[in-house]
Amino acid sequence: MNQNQIESKKALLLINPHARKVTNNLHLALNYLQDFGLEVICKETQSPQDFNHFIQNYKNQVNMVIIGGGDGTLNLAVDALVETGLPLGILPLGTANDLARTLGIPDSLFEACRAIATGKKRYIDLGVVNGKYFFNVASIGLSVDITNNLTKEAKRRWGVLAYAITASKMILKSRPFTAEIRCNGETKIVKTLQVAVGNGRHYGGGMTIAHDATIDDQRLDLYSLEIKYCWQFIGMLPSIWQGKYQENFGFRFLSGSVFNVYTRKPRPINTDGEIVTYTPAHFQVVPLALAVIVPRKLTTEKEKLNPVID
Repeated sequence: MNQNQIESKKALLLINPHARKVTNNLHLALNYLQDFGLEVICKETQSPQDFNHFIQNYKNQVNMVIIGGGDGTLNLAVDALVETGLPLGILPLGTANDLARTLGIPDSLFEACRAIATGKKRYIDLGVVNGKYFFNVASIGLSVDITNNLTKEAKRRWGVLAYAITASKMILKSRPFTAEIRCNGETKIVKTLQVAVGNGRHYGGGMTIAHDATIDDQRLDLYSLEIKYCWQFIGMLPSIWQGKYQENFGFRFLSGSVFNVYTRKPRPINTDGEIVTYTPAHFQVVPLALAVIVPRKLTTEKEKLNPVID
C-alpha cells in the first residue's frame, strides 16, 4: 500500500456545534463516514482547550482527526494536530471553508466524506505568527474590524456574502495606521488599512492571497492595503479576489519565508478568523508541517496548483 494512502479506518470526529452547516448535516455526515467503512468517535466542542484535550486523549486510538466546521474551527485544532502528527480530514461545514477550497475538497458532504475515507495524505505548509500556527492568513487592521463585527447570525443568514456586507460597513469606519515591515533584509514604513500575510491560496470566503500561491510552496505572501480614500477600495475588489496586485493602485506585495511587522501600539492579529495575538509580529513559514487528507482524483488545473504527494 502507498505510504501516503490512509490506512486506518478509525477516526476522531470533532464538531463545532455552532458552525453554520453542522445542525442540518452532522447526522448525515456520520452515516456517510460509517457507510464508507470508518469507525468514528464523535465529540462536540468549541473551545481550544477541548480540541487539544480530545486529540491528545485519543491520539493512540485513532489514525486521523476529522474536523467538522469552518476555518476558525480548524484553527482551534491545529496546534494539537502538529504535536501529535495525526492527519487531518476536513468536513467543510463552516461559512467560508477557505482551506477546503485551497485543497480542492468538495463542498458536497457526500464527496467530502468519500475524500476522507478513500483519499491520500498531502503535506502542507503552515504559517506561524508569534508562535501560533495558521492555515490561510494572518492579518492586522481592517480584517480584525470585520472579524469583530461579523456576527454568527449574519453568517447563518447570508453565508459568504456576510463577509462582503460587513467589509463594506467597516471600510467606511477604518483608519490607516503606520506599520514597519521587515523582510529579506529590507525595512519599509507604510501607512496602511491592512497588512495580511498568507500561507495558503484563499481567505475571506474565496478571495485569493496571491494568484500563484499554493499551500506547499514554502513561502508566505504579504500584501499591504495603502489607500487614501475609502472609495478606492471598491476599485480594488477584483484584484483582491484574484490575488493580482498592482502597487500603483494602492497595494504593496512581498514574498518571503519570514516577516516582522511593528506598530506604534499593540494591534490585534486575526488568524483564520480568530484573534490570537498582538503586534509586534514575527511571521514565518513551517514547510510541510501537517498531513491533510485530500481527494485521490483532482482536475488537471487543481492538480497543477495543489499536487498530491504520491
